[in-house]
Amino acid sequence: MKKIYDGKKKTKLGTAKRPAVVNVQTEERLKEVASIFEEKGWNYTIGLEPDKPEDITDLEILLETPKTKIAEKKVGRNEPCPCGSGKKYKKCCGK
Repeated sequence: MKKIYDGKKKTKLGTAKRPAVVNVQTEERLKEVASIFEEKGWNYTIGLEPDKPEDITDLEILLETPKTKIAEKKVGRNEPCPCGSGKKYKKCCGK
C-alpha cells in the first residue's frame, strides 16, 4: 500500500529550497525571464537550450497565484427561503 501523504510540508515554489526551473531557447528570452524573477524576488534556475522547446511552467504558476475564495453564507433551516415563497427554507427548497 502506497502512502499518499508522507507528513512533510512542501516548500513554496520560488524559494531557496525550491527554486523555479525554467528552460528558454534564446539569450534575449533568458534576460527577459531573469528580469521578471529578480523583480519579484524569486529564486530561479534558467537553462539555455536552443534545441529544446521553451518550458516556463514554473514562472506561469508563480505569476498566476490563486485568489482566496470567500464561501457564501448558507441558509439556515428555519430562515425564510431565498426563492421568495415566504415559507421556511426546510419546508420549501431545503427538502
